[in-house]
Amino acid sequence: MNKLTKTIVGFLVLSLLFVLACQNNKGEKTDTILEGKASIYVDESILPIVEDAEAVFEVQYRAKLHLVPQSENEVLNSMFKDTAKIAILTRTLTEDELKAFQSKKINPRITPFATDAVAFIRNKKANDTLIVLQDVIDFIKGKSVPGIKGLVFDNANSSTVRFLSEKAGVVISNQKGIFSQKNNEDVIKYVAENEGLVGVIGMNWIFQPPLELQEQVDKVNVLGVKGNDSSEFIFPTQDNLAIGKYPLARHLYIVNCQGYSGLGMGFASFLGGERGQRIILKSGLVPERIPTRKIVVRNKIIKDKN
Repeated sequence: MNKLTKTIVGFLVLSLLFVLACQNNKGEKTDTILEGKASIYVDESILPIVEDAEAVFEVQYRAKLHLVPQSENEVLNSMFKDTAKIAILTRTLTEDELKAFQSKKINPRITPFATDAVAFIRNKKANDTLIVLQDVIDFIKGKSVPGIKGLVFDNANSSTVRFLSEKAGVVISNQKGIFSQKNNEDVIKYVAENEGLVGVIGMNWIFQPPLELQEQVDKVNVLGVKGNDSSEFIFPTQDNLAIGKYPLARHLYIVNCQGYSGLGMGFASFLGGERGQRIILKSGLVPERIPTRKIVVRNKIIKDKN
């Protein structure tokens, strides 16, 4: 073997080793159940509650979660492209979506962990704090409705748009009087600055807004809603969500497509466990399982000695 041949062979061997090393690094796991790093794609309309849980989880374990807030459609597209392995949504996957994952030999683990609500808001300068769901549906269908000058959504690809489209039985697109913002935060700001409009948001943004948004939240009212099968107006309070009275309630799910015992499994267990469920209860939403309370009964009262 001459010198040139040896050089070529050596180059090819090094190239092969480099390719194999890249493949190994690409498939290398960066997390276990309670340690490491992972990205979680989150439906933007429920971001505040996920941020709360993330903060406690990271303090309790040696883990770093990178939250990626997106619209519902964007999160799903990221999952189908294998960009997102862990996602938090306001609905479970459909049969067709499950089949699409299974065709790629992926079996998503879906864990429900809370009940949230789609809420309507108005500028506080409006005296009316009630709204009829059928009026909203009629407005979406192009009818003129007294008291509603316009509906303000976060964006066309959001879960709130999909949710009300299903309620109305029509696709919400470019109908007259339908306005689109970037996210829930922008909806709150827009309604706080404009009278006569009805904003559509995830309730968690009102229960636990970012500090910098509190001033705008204080300028809006959450509306009581009369459902199509109801004779009374129901506000989206924690009690009404828990007993199933509010007509626009929705469940929250964490979808794990990692395929191994990683932070997707760990965070899902945390959300569904005692600590995570208490965080959800404190946030104003309804946990999937009400956390237990331990009551200690004392027969004697011991006075503290001064």
